[in-house]
Amino acid sequence: MKRRKIHITLLAPLLLFACTNEPHTAAVHTKPIVVVKPVAPQPTIDTTIAIAAVGDMMLGTAYPTAYTLPPDSGKSSFKAAEKYIKDADVAFGNLEGALADSGTPIGKKKLKPYSFRMPVKYCSIFKAAGFDVLSVANNHIDDFGDSGRQSTTNTLDSNGIYYAGLQTHPSTIFTIKGVKYGFCAFSPNSQVVSLHDFKNAAAIIQGLKQQVDIVIVSFHGGGEGAAFEHVPFKKESYIGENRGDVHAFAHNAIDAGADVIFGNGPHVSRAMELYKNRLIAYSLGNFCTYKSVSVSGVCGLAPLLKVKLNKKGEFLNGQIIAFKQTHANGLERDSLNRAVTRIKYLTETDFPQSGLSISADGVINRVD
Repeated sequence: MKRRKIHITLLAPLLLFACTNEPHTAAVHTKPIVVVKPVAPQPTIDTTIAIAAVGDMMLGTAYPTAYTLPPDSGKSSFKAAEKYIKDADVAFGNLEGALADSGTPIGKKKLKPYSFRMPVKYCSIFKAAGFDVLSVANNHIDDFGDSGRQSTTNTLDSNGIYYAGLQTHPSTIFTIKGVKYGFCAFSPNSQVVSLHDFKNAAAIIQGLKQQVDIVIVSFHGGGEGAAFEHVPFKKESYIGENRGDVHAFAHNAIDAGADVIFGNGPHVSRAMELYKNRLIAYSLGNFCTYKSVSVSGVCGLAPLLKVKLNKKGEFLNGQIIAFKQTHANGLERDSLNRAVTRIKYLTETDFPQSGLSISADGVINRVD
């Protein structure tokens, strides 16, 4: 029994040595087992960002009478387009008028036939349709003066819709799905951030770029109507007003750090251009403007632009989805894709080296 004990004692270290890759030492030390708990992966930001953008929106006006309000209180205004708006990460449009339940036009607006005041409750229609951010920089936000502007901003705030463009609220920052966005808007009108002041615009955009991932810029400028489809590459005048040099403005904005630019104001579509790998849509025309602006001819074309960007803000690809408007039926899908055909023509005419190709079915790709 004694010899058997000695034999086992001498053999044990040899067995231990044979089961490890460690060099043999005189003494063998065992280490405590450490259990490492798995760390939950951090959420990652999608590398592709999808933005939906449209032009002017105004769901009728209660001034001077409710006759120019839709019969269903506007509830079906975006029914034809809602699925395209909601499947984007961010949806944008221009709010062409005030959200207010009272008030009379101010100043020169008293002498003009078009003063736009939507009932406050209509704001929920924009929210339900999927809009995240709206421009209030345009020539109708001040139709009802300070009370109209205040009612509009209070209403947008209470409905959780972001906005920018007023001198008192030039920009906004918000986060959706882990991506931080900055938005600012400009127009050549009173009480809004000026389209003419390039230096100030650049400062606002640069300030946003230092804080966010993607900077979205809107401008409301250029002449109005079918005679103003083309980008003129100079200052535009309409009814005696300086409506800005939208081409120079857009390039200045991208030089300052803008990642995508959505134009509106002419009530017609305009060309698109790729500048420094950033997309400029010079006008998205009308989109949903119940019985309050002309929708005859090209004014009735209503494009919805889908844009995909990478995390750097560079344009990847996009699509124009064609809608149309009539006073009788409102917003409808256009099977003839006339908005696509028109924007394709304008882009090829105004910007022969646009850096973009637009297919007959509205697909937009880069041309390197």
